[in-house]
Amino acid sequence: MHYETMHPKLEKVIENIELVMVGKRDVAVLSLVALLADGHVLFEDVPGVGKTMMVRALAQSVGADFKRIQFTPDLLPSDVTGVSIYNPKTLEFEYREGPIMGNIVLADEINRTSPKTQSSLLEGMEEGNVTVDGRTREIPKPFFVMATQNPIEHEGTYPLPEAQLDRFLFKLKMGYPTVTEELEILSLAERDRPINRISAVITKEECISMQKEIQNVYADETVKRYIVEIVSKTRRHPSIYLGASPRGSISLLKAAQAYAFVHGRDYIVPDDIQYLAPFTLPHRMILRSEAKFEGNTAADVLNSIVNSTPVPVQRTMSRQ
Repeated sequence: MHYETMHPKLEKVIENIELVMVGKRDVAVLSLVALLADGHVLFEDVPGVGKTMMVRALAQSVGADFKRIQFTPDLLPSDVTGVSIYNPKTLEFEYREGPIMGNIVLADEINRTSPKTQSSLLEGMEEGNVTVDGRTREIPKPFFVMATQNPIEHEGTYPLPEAQLDRFLFKLKMGYPTVTEELEILSLAERDRPINRISAVITKEECISMQKEIQNVYADETVKRYIVEIVSKTRRHPSIYLGASPRGSISLLKAAQAYAFVHGRDYIVPDDIQYLAPFTLPHRMILRSEAKFEGNTAADVLNSIVNSTPVPVQRTMSRQ
């Protein structure tokens, strides 16, 4: 599979997402990057800005099975993973799949449910399988979770545990559209639902193949050291109580490989790291109380870290 041949198809996927999400190309690109990096995305935003339509557009563009989980306070872990039910005719227990057994899963308002139910996603997100009644079942590939949560200041929410946050490749925010963008949204809604005009651009098999191919995107040693320097500084910064783990370094590398692939390159450049770090690392960091009191955020601290870290001069752009 050649990078140049897949680039037009990936561009078409992004255009499909833009049909339902006007003016948010950066979010569309990052969502596709997360899928190809075999990662997951957490959206923190107010309701009604198009998150659900975006993930549906992505699923239709790659010909994937789309499942939705509406998280509520009374949702049980078995409502997510599935359950074994006794069949009196066969005298056996039969497994009934939960919605997690899909290719692209929308975990809507994940912080509306209890931590116990939130954690039911953990095994699937990390291992690609679920265990029900002692039996492990593999989730079909590709597997991509896009979770949404309301801003934490809204009533009736449960903060996601750190272990859960660390398993999301990106944490993104869409924000409200501009006046011009909202007028365009109204014009599109007048004629037809844009989601109905989206057809598959790539197959699930091509998506899986690209996920494997992305692992061959070249990262020079200087770029790897650049990643490690940024992440290690999050552990030593005086404003940070808990810095990013080695999983953060791995996630940033994988994201950069996928980002380069989407842009038709077989190598990573330092600019990729600078662009992706604010989406990959802040949700893995916990600030000290004093820093919060002073009005700082994890994103602010990370920006200062990235800006103070020398950018490497890359020796080569591809494997020799």
